[in-house]
Amino acid sequence: MTGFAQKPAGNQAEFEKAYERRIRKDVLHGVYIPKDLTDAFIELNRKIDAESKIGFKAYPEDQVADQLFYSFGRWMIHNWGFYAGSRLSAYIKDLGIYHPEDMARFIIIAYHRNLNMKFLDIKELMNIFHEKQNKEKEELINSGEILHQQTRTREGGG
Repeated sequence: MTGFAQKPAGNQAEFEKAYERRIRKDVLHGVYIPKDLTDAFIELNRKIDAESKIGFKAYPEDQVADQLFYSFGRWMIHNWGFYAGSRLSAYIKDLGIYHPEDMARFIIIAYHRNLNMKFLDIKELMNIFHEKQNKEKEELINSGEILHQQTRTREGGG
């Protein structure tokens, strides 16, 4: 039995070197990595049977990513190398979506639109993810706990 035992990067420079190598490859660990969204749709059409596509299409768009994230989304994240980097994850990062889970949700929604022959409207879809990222960042900042607060006064009364 053979396996892919990879030594994790020991530091940031090693990680970046490995990342740069990975994003240029069209196959990682025997799995074809799509180069862009259109290529991802072609690969998904090849992998998903007709019955599953019918079920996928039937989900309402506002629920499809949540319903399929823990199965289909996790499959994409793992097999298409979203955490360690791949040419598809680099393509999606160039669109402005940076978190691997958001990348998977983005593809799920875009593929759902594609199957339902709807206008993809990638710019609008990206804006949804950007708004979500900004909202999460704002909530994190607002929910932060002040560990220490200090008020200084000037010496000399002025």
